[in-house]
Amino acid sequence: MKQQLSPLISATELLALLETKKLVLIDASNGKEAFNNYLASHLQGALFVDLNTQLAAIKEDVAEGGRHPLPTLEQFSKVVGALGITPESHVVVYDDKSGANAAARFWWMLKAIGHEKIQVLNGGKSTAEAIGFPLAKGIEKAEKVGLYPVTNWQLPQVTMDEVEKATTNPDAIIIDVRETARYKGHVEPLDLVAGHIPNAVNVPFSTNLDENGLFLSPSLLKEKYEAILGNIPIENQIVHCGSGVTACHTLLAIASAGLSLPNLYVGSWSEWSRNGKGIVTEE
Repeated sequence: MKQQLSPLISATELLALLETKKLVLIDASNGKEAFNNYLASHLQGALFVDLNTQLAAIKEDVAEGGRHPLPTLEQFSKVVGALGITPESHVVVYDDKSGANAAARFWWMLKAIGHEKIQVLNGGKSTAEAIGFPLAKGIEKAEKVGLYPVTNWQLPQVTMDEVEKATTNPDAIIIDVRETARYKGHVEPLDLVAGHIPNAVNVPFSTNLDENGLFLSPSLLKEKYEAILGNIPIENQIVHCGSGVTACHTLLAIASAGLSLPNLYVGSWSEWSRNGKGIVTEE
């Protein structure tokens, strides 16, 4: 029986893989200075992937799909191929935010097209630097390969209308992974309206991590999410965030726990809050 690859990899394990020819290392850090930071210093061999242009197909009207809607399968196939990834590649992705930036989103997207050997660096770039992982500057060149074969998105997703139906379904759960102040509607730094989806429960993605910025152990994550999800049917479990990025951090945590993956609502709050849907705020 083939051993299941853990969705997380430690810096020490990654260092041991450095000389593996089949390894494809990806830097998915995001933000205005992410690419400049990559040029100045990245883990040796890492290729840069951009959240806004490669892991999303942003539309002029954010009400249509939110701030980071998925690209088409054809677009993503080109991105994956341009990164030198084949179905046989062992891919490790990291970012500068313990996987909460875009590393988990890239992990989810690769898993969603059927790629098996994909892992996220636990703790992000800083953990590798701390153990002396070699660094490099400038742009790395990807190995030339063909288009990555894709047929469909294989991981479960839900639409805004399906989320709306779930808000009145007692046998459904909607998990909002944003920080509590955004969930309650006290602040909203990114979207136009503050608050949360009716009947959504708040489980901030940061609670997946320990005080060192590492994911909790699989056993602790299993205990945590079994308690939250209870006996809710898997098809009625929904996870969302602001724009479908940090929600993947929680999906990664759930996968690390060995549990089946709930639905991702890619449009998330950025889509929901722009479409005249119900909004709840709390004191």
